[in-house]
Parts: sequence; structure tokens; C-alpha cells
Amino acid sequence: MLLALVALVLAVGVAACGDDDNDSGTTAAAGGGAETTSTAPGEGKPAITLGTKNFTEQFVLGELYRQGLEARGFTVNLKENIGSTEIADRALRSGQIDMYPEYIGIFNTTVAGDTRTYPDAEAAYAAGKAYAERNGFTLLPLTPFENVDALAVTPEYSERNGLRSLADLTKVRGFRLGAAPEFRNRPTGLPGLERGYGITDVRFSPLTIGLQYQAIDNGKIDVAQVFTTDGQLVGGRYVVLEDPKKIFGIQNVTPVVSTRALDAQGQGFQETVDAISRVLTTEAMQRMNAAVDIDKQDAAEVARQYLEANGLL
Repeated sequence: MLLALVALVLAVGVAACGDDDNDSGTTAAAGGGAETTSTAPGEGKPAITLGTKNFTEQFVLGELYRQGLEARGFTVNLKENIGSTEIADRALRSGQIDMYPEYIGIFNTTVAGDTRTYPDAEAAYAAGKAYAERNGFTLLPLTPFENVDALAVTPEYSERNGLRSLADLTKVRGFRLGAAPEFRNRPTGLPGLERGYGITDVRFSPLTIGLQYQAIDNGKIDVAQVFTTDGQLVGGRYVVLEDPKKIFGIQNVTPVVSTRALDAQGQGFQETVDAISRVLTTEAMQRMNAAVDIDKQDAAEVARQYLEANGLL
């Protein structure tokens, strides 16, 4: 089973799971032993509302954070599939949600209006963090994995048109591109393709995220917007075009949290979230996404098995 492979191959060291903090419920006893206390870090804390955006990886992330937090006594109300970054940001600012997982490059461009190019994830995170703190929320530390927007084609289309990178698309007149509706106007969408590569001759088809693979398989589009951790990319069925100019940016995940809500939850809350984020590698996310999208497993069950494999439940 693919999910069993996730648990077996991708489990990381339990020592990195944050179980050594003072809120863990274990305290030193006289004589060097240990005694167990009954207080969980989340006990007595107010409920927190966690939102997720509108695609598979976000559903998996929501379950990972929800279950990990609930295992330590926090009360989490999960609101799945609330929409795009623009909608999630409005929900956070209005208090409809307290937290959601976001991609640092999208946060900077779409939320902060910052279209600068950063040399690495640390610089992008520092810029986003400064903006967040000025606006009443906090960016928690980045995940090891990043999920970058990309454009993909079938191997046959790649071979026929000599496509290896986005720059090669300038050779193809009027290609049909299927992508999420917001791709039309985002700096990391059509404007980025024009700015970075001079690509303007595009027939754009707005598609609900997740339908682009069916559309390209059926020949309705030539080029599909994809995410680099999509489970469908396992196995080489599609050619992901290189982005040498990095127009799609740096996209490690940062949990965005209302500072007010974060303060109310206490130190154990961030320690728990950080412990979950630390074990989220690129391979792990791609395989968990595949378990949901391809094997049709439930996102909650996929998340549960991964957390258990990593000592977080």
C-alpha cells in the first residue's frame, strides 16, 4: 500500500518531534526518574479555528495540524476548502479563522503585495514575517518542503515542440493553458510569464484546481498549471517545465496565525505546530497527496498514519 510506504520510508526521527518541552506532561522526579502529569499544553485554552484553501495538499495539511494539536489537548475547529489565498486572507483579517497554512511566496506577492525576488527561503520568510507582524498576525517557521507552481505538458507534447523550460513556450503560438482562475492576474501567473519570458500568445482556460490533469489527458488543454508536490506527478506521466528565472518564487509553507489567537494559546501551541512542520518533506507531501488523489484515501486517515509514524500522536 502506498500509505504504508509513506509510514515506513518517510518517517523521520521521533527525537525531532518536540516531546522534550516542559509542556509535554512529563517532569523530572527525584532520583533522576520521571513522573507523568495530567496537564496537556492545550488544556483550558480557547478553541482555535483552522482554515484550509481549496486543494488536496491543503486538506492534508489541515488534518496534520488539527490532529497534532488535538493530541496535545488543543481544541481545533477545522474549516476546509474555504477558497483561494485572497479569501483565506480576508477570513483571517475578519476573525472568521485564526490560522491557515500558506506558501511564503504567495503570501508575499498576494497578501503583502511584495513582488521582489528573494535569493532564498530565509530572505523571503523574513520579509513576509515583518509584514505579518505589522498587520496583526504571525508567520510560524517554514516547512522543509516547498510546493511551487509549475507548468506541465505531456511527454508527447514536450517532444513534438521541443519543450524543456518555460522559455521554450515562446516557440509555441497560441498554446492552450489551463490554470486556476487567479493565475490570470497574479504576479506569479500570466503576468509573470510575460515579465520573465515574454510569453503573451496564450489561450487561457480557468479551471478548478484538480481538474487540470483530466483536461490535459483529454486533450482540452496543452499546458497545465500544476503544483510540484502533486501526487499525479509521481511516475513521470508529465513533463514539468523548468523555470530558470524563478518567476514562481519560493514556496515553503508557513502557518499564518492571528497574533491575538497565538498569544491566547501559549508556548505549547507553537511548539506543537513547529514539530509537525519540521517533518513535512517534499517526498512525504507528494506521497500523501498521491494517497488522497490517486488511491482515493481519506485525508484524515493519511494524516493520522503519518503523524503516528513520526511520534506525533
